[in-house]
Amino acid sequence: MGKIKCFQKYALKKSDTETQEQHFHREKSWLWKFFSGLCLLVFMFFLVIWSYMGNGRKKHPSPSFLSQHCAGLQNYSNSGSPAGINSEVSEMSQSPINSFYSEFGILLDDYSRLQQAVYWDGPDRSITNVSMSTSPAHTTFIIENLKENYQTGEELFVTVHAKDFYNISKRYGGDFFQAKLFWSETKASVFGEVVDLHNGSYSVRFLLPWAGEAQVAVRLIHSSEAVQVLKHHRDTDSDRVYFNGYYEGPGPNKTRLSETVMCNVKWDKNGFEHMGTENCCCDYKDPHTKEIWRCQRPKSLPCSALVYHSMGGYRNRLTDREKELMKQTNKDINGDKSIIKIFQSHGNETADVAEKCHPGLHTPVPAGFYLNDVWTSFVCSTRHFTTQATTECLKDKHIYMMGDSTMRQWFEFFVKEVPNLKQMNLHVQYQSGPLLAVDVEDKIDLHWRAHGVPLRTEKTKIANLHYISNEIDDLAGGPHTVIMFNLGPHFTTYPLDFYTYRVLTIRKAVLALLQRSPDTTVIIKTINTGYKDIFGSDWYSLQLDRVLRWAFQDVGVYILDVWQMTACHYSKENIHPGPVIIKNEIDILLSFICPG
Repeated sequence: MGKIKCFQKYALKKSDTETQEQHFHREKSWLWKFFSGLCLLVFMFFLVIWSYMGNGRKKHPSPSFLSQHCAGLQNYSNSGSPAGINSEVSEMSQSPINSFYSEFGILLDDYSRLQQAVYWDGPDRSITNVSMSTSPAHTTFIIENLKENYQTGEELFVTVHAKDFYNISKRYGGDFFQAKLFWSETKASVFGEVVDLHNGSYSVRFLLPWAGEAQVAVRLIHSSEAVQVLKHHRDTDSDRVYFNGYYEGPGPNKTRLSETVMCNVKWDKNGFEHMGTENCCCDYKDPHTKEIWRCQRPKSLPCSALVYHSMGGYRNRLTDREKELMKQTNKDINGDKSIIKIFQSHGNETADVAEKCHPGLHTPVPAGFYLNDVWTSFVCSTRHFTTQATTECLKDKHIYMMGDSTMRQWFEFFVKEVPNLKQMNLHVQYQSGPLLAVDVEDKIDLHWRAHGVPLRTEKTKIANLHYISNEIDDLAGGPHTVIMFNLGPHFTTYPLDFYTYRVLTIRKAVLALLQRSPDTTVIIKTINTGYKDIFGSDWYSLQLDRVLRWAFQDVGVYILDVWQMTACHYSKENIHPGPVIIKNEIDILLSFICPG
């Protein structure tokens, strides 16, 4: 820090203030010049050493945050930040696009932690051909210090060595790997924590939670070069997913006019300028969230005639080289297939979590494990609910679910599981809702509705698409109220600032709700794994997940981690997971609502 302060003092501009001018005038002596120059040389010397230390480009690891940079936000001082991140934070925090952070009470230190959380390493050279990228066929992993047997509760470490298509070891990080420990015969699996060492190698840590046998599996989800493709298109090509707006109104001779136009988010450039400028469009600004939904202006109808919304389509603007980079996606890599033998330890138990579920709990890695298709949580003491126990838990509850179709899966589970819970016909488009189910005998009312635009859905009335924050603002809350929401897959193509703004508006609403009704139960569902393409990659989802956790780290809510549950299960990955995973998610959810 001393050399940095010295350098900053040396670099002060004389034009800043009159006091500084006088100060520099007084200090303008041969001694001041000597020490200033020496200080600058020392700073440059350390900068060079820093840049070329280790393998030529060694950096401090970014915060541990869910899988590769695993779950749970950690406080990093500026001196522990990745190289270059502080200047980037300082610049971005002053820019107009980020002025909303201060409006939500986000201080510079908070913003700095967010930037560290979403930081991702990348190539330190120009990638002139695809063969320079990470090759799944040449990349390997080894088990470190493999023993003949282990005990439950011990840890297993694996090292991944990334190589390119020339079989040359890579010297920089940024590859996106996922790892798990599994044993098919007992339907057992656990998520592995991957840490980028920023030199072409990756360390994977596994907890050994069950007695029996296990093997290691590692997948390359995206190469570091493909991640740069994803990032570039997220930041500059956000309208590659677009939507339709349907206008209807009276025409001549008692006819009805209808027009369909293109719509999308209005958010600083990022590809959205394709709709046009100036008088091109109809802007719909929500009075509470201040977000703007923009549609091309219809030719013969007024802006007030917008009635329906739907998914429009996809535009794939990848270059041929980018398409080649994206082909190496979700590939198993070769490595040590040794069978790990695990014996039960009586002095190092891992499966018994005594702490009851309560808001604000940290999500560890791993957050739990599967054995015989049953998930055991390491977050808090969870139960496995029968039909009768499920009904009893939901009794006398007003339950509000908001989000996307993966949250709707929970609604559908309860409708099937609770005998007296009957779904009402609200005569709406089912895919986007709103949906309602009622159990009069047990005094349960269950609501689900899709979050507001952007929403990839079939044609639906736009008046039914409400922003989550507005819905929460309209709820009284209380001990009989349970609110749960998720936000993710429909936002993967948008700039992180836009998603962060949406999350912060929800955070503001949740804080206000908990202030007026502190005994309200609020549960956040994280994002499922499943997507692997330019329109919805898991890398996008992981970045959104980090933003969501950052925003709610200090708010009294439950965070239900389904990322690990969907990433390590043996079933084929699907953004809409199968019944086994959903049942285990519901058991955790009910343990939050009814901790026992």
